[in-house]
Amino acid sequence: MTIVIAAKLPEESLHLFRELTDKVIVEPDMTPEELDNGLEKASILVVRSTKVSRTCIEKSPKLTLIIRAGAGVNNIDMKAASERGIYVANCPGKNAIAVAELTMGLILSLDRYIPDAVQESREGHWNKAAYSKANGLYGQTLGILGMGPIGREVASRARAFGMNVVAWSRSLTHEQAGALGVRRVSTPKEVANVADVLTLHVALAPETEGLISAEFLKQMKPGALLVNTSRSEIVDEKALAEACRSGQIRAALDVFKDEPSSKEGAFSSPLQEVPGLYITHHIGASTRQAQMAVAAEAARVAREYVREGRVDNWINRCDETNSPWKLVVRHFDRPGVIANVMTELKQDGINAQEVQNVIFDGKKTACCTIQLASEPSGQILYRIRGRKDEVISADLIESDD
Repeated sequence: MTIVIAAKLPEESLHLFRELTDKVIVEPDMTPEELDNGLEKASILVVRSTKVSRTCIEKSPKLTLIIRAGAGVNNIDMKAASERGIYVANCPGKNAIAVAELTMGLILSLDRYIPDAVQESREGHWNKAAYSKANGLYGQTLGILGMGPIGREVASRARAFGMNVVAWSRSLTHEQAGALGVRRVSTPKEVANVADVLTLHVALAPETEGLISAEFLKQMKPGALLVNTSRSEIVDEKALAEACRSGQIRAALDVFKDEPSSKEGAFSSPLQEVPGLYITHHIGASTRQAQMAVAAEAARVAREYVREGRVDNWINRCDETNSPWKLVVRHFDRPGVIANVMTELKQDGINAQEVQNVIFDGKKTACCTIQLASEPSGQILYRIRGRKDEVISADLIESDD
């Protein structure tokens, strides 16, 4: 078992992987192009933001698990992984506090014009009058789009600042909102209408891509603040730039389109010179605390897979197999029993889509549940039930769906 870590993880976390195998290869600066050469020996690949392409996946014959040391998996070719039967797992929620802290920092920076004030002081300009016009956060309304782990951490911190919090999320209920001390509204535009500050924490999906459009921005209060620490694709950046230039809103982005893939170097973006728009370096999750938490979670996922054969946080699992039949076989725990049942199904051309086998106390009997793509004939059931020295019972259950 070889684990390749193509990510910068804290040095003190690497022993968690080395406890699993003595074949741990640490290449934190590996580029997408180098990954595209293939990983000949790797069974497990750990990455952060580095792109894992179809080429890499198809040239890595032993690869069975890709762990994203973070939440989003848009840097991994999920279709290619699924076609090759490779698990993709992530580490959700472990960087939530770090991103929430940066979000609050950007909100404060916008309200108090901190980057502009620092820049002028470095240039030798004293401009106290210009930087004494902040609104302050106390009593203001913070609007949150997306109430996953990050959105909830932001809400907690905003309430500590005395802000009123209004939130929208597809999964947020009124009861959950009440427990979190926020007010739930029904649509994103309702949030835009009332928010003095708007922060984005939705996942990237077809329905959220381009969510912050020119029309959406026009719904925001004049002078409102907008912060994006989620995904660049959620925002129409051209429309945002126009809204900032006109003075309608001010904004801060930790993510933007075509940001550099390297850790350091020159870059150019049409957003750089937009007045009233701050850009940070995609550092939302980049605190030592968050990196340690993510590394520990990635190691835990790898450990469960190596020792138990189970993949926690499995992303590319099929939600619905469309298998309307379940065959429940109670059997004696002996070699070849399940194989013989599968042989009977194969002879009738029936595909077993999911199989789960559990062992009873004492390790003498077990129960195997097999989800089937089609109904087995009575003759097959008769033959399976006829294996009296192997099978205790075999019952066919049709799904209610």
